[in-house]
Amino acid sequence: MTNNIETKCGFVALVGAPNAGKSTLLNALVGTKVSIVTHKAQTTRTQVRGVVTLDQSQMIFVDTPGIFKPKRRLDRAMVHSAWSGAADADVLALIIDCKKGLNDQIEELIEGLSDYKQPKVLILNKIDQVERSTLLALSQKLNEKLNFDQTFMVSALKGDGVKDFVDYCAEAMPVEPWHFPEDHLTDLTLALTAAEVTREKLFLRIHEEIPYAATVETEQFKTQKDGSYRIQQVVYVSRDGHKKIVLGKNGQTIKKIGEESRKELSEIFETKVHLFLFVKVREKWADDPSRYREMGLEFPQ
Repeated sequence: MTNNIETKCGFVALVGAPNAGKSTLLNALVGTKVSIVTHKAQTTRTQVRGVVTLDQSQMIFVDTPGIFKPKRRLDRAMVHSAWSGAADADVLALIIDCKKGLNDQIEELIEGLSDYKQPKVLILNKIDQVERSTLLALSQKLNEKLNFDQTFMVSALKGDGVKDFVDYCAEAMPVEPWHFPEDHLTDLTLALTAAEVTREKLFLRIHEEIPYAATVETEQFKTQKDGSYRIQQVVYVSRDGHKKIVLGKNGQTIKKIGEESRKELSEIFETKVHLFLFVKVREKWADDPSRYREMGLEFPQ
């Protein structure tokens, strides 16, 4: 790109209640998987950034943790991360699951957003699952509560309406040099991406409350002579009983998690991955400031 062409660059925060589809939307915007997606609420724990470069504009979309009433220290850190992501953005996008419509949680979110001065847009997601008349009524109701600059109707899963939102953001970005090279898709390191993918597989395979009390850390990430990656990770749980469940009978559960993670990581990294998983008990990991730093979260007092 020649220096005399004016470039634009800025941040777009994707905020919403848990399970509104923010991570699915981020992946649709970027065109590849950068944020983990599960059917469980509160999967995203920290801000995940996806980079989209279109003509002269570079947009950094920030997938923030779902905003909910925090009960534990980790919850408080996640909610704080979501609101600080909103504060730093050039455009705020409120993602609404239009199947759920307007409820107390959304009312609180709208109230919180009304304090921010940035342009705010409304994204009604999962439009393929709702009648058009319901959509229009919901859009009107939400716009009466907060005067959104623009409303977009999308299906993040199918990709419908996503381009219109990207085009709007490209226009709205401030004049500024790009923060990333043109082919950059995320600011996550390979080690963090690997940990997040394994955590996703853990969430999808274990159906109890355990995933919320577990974290995954990449302890070793090495490139082998043949170009393959050797990755060593630890799943930290807070109790012995949890460790038994994560391991499964004869180690079958952790083996399955490892197989699924290895397969997806090989696809993402486009090379062979040798993944070694260990499960360790660390009783108070959710009260350990260094674990929060590892996840990119501020440790709440």
